[in-house]
Amino acid sequence: MELNKIFKDGLWSTEINVRDFVSHNITPYYGDASFLEGPTERTKAVWNRCLEALAEERANNGVRSLDNVTVSTITSHKAGYIDKENELIVGLQTDELLKRAIKPFGGINVVSKACHENGVEVDDRVKDIFTHYRKTHNDGVFDVYTEEIRSFRSLGFLTGLPDNYARGRIIGDYRRMALYGIDRLIEAKKEDLRNLTGPMTEARIRLREEVAEQIKALKDMKVMGEYYGLDLSRPAYTAQEAVQWVYMAYLAAVKEQDGAAMSLGNVSSFLDIYMEYELSKGIITESFAPPAYAILQRHLCRRPDMGNRISGRTPQRRTHQGDKDFFPLPANTLQPRPFTGTEPDCIVEPGTAGRIQRILRKSIYRHFFHPI
Repeated sequence: MELNKIFKDGLWSTEINVRDFVSHNITPYYGDASFLEGPTERTKAVWNRCLEALAEERANNGVRSLDNVTVSTITSHKAGYIDKENELIVGLQTDELLKRAIKPFGGINVVSKACHENGVEVDDRVKDIFTHYRKTHNDGVFDVYTEEIRSFRSLGFLTGLPDNYARGRIIGDYRRMALYGIDRLIEAKKEDLRNLTGPMTEARIRLREEVAEQIKALKDMKVMGEYYGLDLSRPAYTAQEAVQWVYMAYLAAVKEQDGAAMSLGNVSSFLDIYMEYELSKGIITESFAPPAYAILQRHLCRRPDMGNRISGRTPQRRTHQGDKDFFPLPANTLQPRPFTGTEPDCIVEPGTAGRIQRILRKSIYRHFFHPI
């Protein structure tokens, strides 16, 4: 199936350009909310299972299940489901609903402490590897801290330092996998790598390595899709697949990077193009859209800010491509935070803020992440 035969053609069919696809195919809507339909029995069944699991988690002191052996990666856990028979959109961070994962690349000590506080110990092999063989982010940050920074940290004047919070917010374009499929994205990344030639400067070496890592990650995402019986190598051909493909791309990101400060971004206009097409052809009805979005929400990471606003099919859904298409991600969405210790905290005493900023500018580099 060729998407440019279904949707209006443009640059997007010859290059990786999601914005061009949206601008050519978005359909304005100026009506009211009368088209909206409530949750289906299928959606209610999935959500009731979620509520049961949340009650079990609260009864167990906030941790329903914990995998203290497997280091979380894109392919680390096999398929997991909330309610397999009723789910329209599938995919969990682990192989079980509300099971916590460990991510010791940020720092093994904070993972060990979190596990210990919940009655289990990190697997000895994992602890040995991340203590003696694999340098963690936390180790690297403490190596570069000056005595002055350590003093501010110990006295509590300065919080939110990078030893606790390993990175800034990541905003990925997860629509690309749905529009192009992984094989096409790998092809584009290989072309990027071929064009990164010239003197092997520090910057070029680093960029070539990062692009190579992106290609490996895309290949791992194909494997993750296979766990769920999904062929992510190709584009999404239906509205349901479009939602599923976007979610799987986001899932891969949070399995590696934790859910804190992970923005799903503006996906409403993109997904609505697929839904509008199928509505016009009578393939789906309006009863499909709310469950698709609701299930997508409930699969997202459990922190209220993890998805940083998921698009909703609102009365303004097709008026434009801006913020009116958004509503806040609810706080009771269903993926637990892995044990990484990353926690944004930017509180600084006003009188010391300027001096601290000068110290940090001199002592710590800001690292940029190149999106796939």
